[in-house]
Amino acid sequence: MVGNVMVRRTVAALLAAGAVTAGSTTAASAAANSGSWRADLSAVDSDGVNVASAGSAITLRNSGWRPAAQNEGSEGYLVSAERQLSSPVNRVQAQISADTPAGTSVEVDVRGRSGSADWTEWVPAGTALTRPVTVVQTRIILSGNGTNARPTVRDVELNGTLGPQARALTASAPLTYTVYATREGLTGGTTANGHVIAANDHFVALPSGKALSPRGTGNYSVRVCKTDNSRCEYAPVWDVGPWNTKDDYWNPSSVRSEYRDLPQGQPEAYAAYHNGYNGGRDDLGYQVGNPAGIDLADGTFSSGVGLGDNGNVKVTYLWTGSSAASGLVQTAGDPVNVRSGAHTSAAAVGLAANYAKVNIECYVNGDSVTGKFGTSTIWDRIGPGNYVSDTYVQTGSDSPVAPLC
Repeated sequence: MVGNVMVRRTVAALLAAGAVTAGSTTAASAAANSGSWRADLSAVDSDGVNVASAGSAITLRNSGWRPAAQNEGSEGYLVSAERQLSSPVNRVQAQISADTPAGTSVEVDVRGRSGSADWTEWVPAGTALTRPVTVVQTRIILSGNGTNARPTVRDVELNGTLGPQARALTASAPLTYTVYATREGLTGGTTANGHVIAANDHFVALPSGKALSPRGTGNYSVRVCKTDNSRCEYAPVWDVGPWNTKDDYWNPSSVRSEYRDLPQGQPEAYAAYHNGYNGGRDDLGYQVGNPAGIDLADGTFSSGVGLGDNGNVKVTYLWTGSSAASGLVQTAGDPVNVRSGAHTSAAAVGLAANYAKVNIECYVNGDSVTGKFGTSTIWDRIGPGNYVSDTYVQTGSDSPVAPLC
């Protein structure tokens, strides 16, 4: 954030459930086994952030590195390849073998999906997913203490089970809340998912690792609008902050990680700043200096939403809805204009950032446009009065994927 003193924390340091701390190992088992498998630790690909292979193990590549928004400790993580399961599961247990010197830890998060459905949010291994899934990914998070001490993960054995705890939380329409937004800044720094922040960048940060998209993806994206809905940007979630790091305030209390006594949709920072909740402090004891529930990259803040100062915005958490059709915005790098109609002359009412995943409500035929995916007259309506050319949206089809508006 620019203009106020703000401290944001590492995802790993605060997703405590399921963590391996100094010298320990976690293990669990359950009935209705869908098979066991081991995480592949033999190679680190582009989904890895500050991790390095150490033989058949992984460790922090740089024991002192941390995301630009983190002021203490160090961090790295590895996202596994997708694992196709033979039968549905709603819980994945992890048994971790790791060397964890004092002040370091290892954690495993899990998410899942079935077919073409969206991913669930990331949850600590051993926690029930919100619905049964047949495809699973893991996120192995390594935390250091900022010194030469670093954890080393030697083996992660995973075990999927299906039990009665699964419950569908997704509604037909994605959740929308009005929250206070701040500008992130930090150009040249690196976000929690490994993205190097550029000038006039387009992404957002939310105060929970549950909705952190891996680098170069928009699995978790938001629509951020002025409170009068006159201008919006669709942007991926690529960082964690601005205050807490496990405050998934958009979720109901039944699955919210912390602060379950607060109303759904109210960030802990709001309650701390306005009402002295938690002694006016965030989850690591830092005094909350503003009520922010979202951080906006510079481009999203100014040219996307059109804000001149920190203030309230309407945020729609796009992955929380059960959209029948969706697509990934793909451009040469810059965002694409969102227009009020299916014409290149229609008023520009916002932007859709590269890698943002958008819900396609319906389509109309309009002006012919040549874009990333060829030439077409199809325009997708991605929100109320918000249209983009289908040639910038990767849908997997040259034909419409939603009904005619």
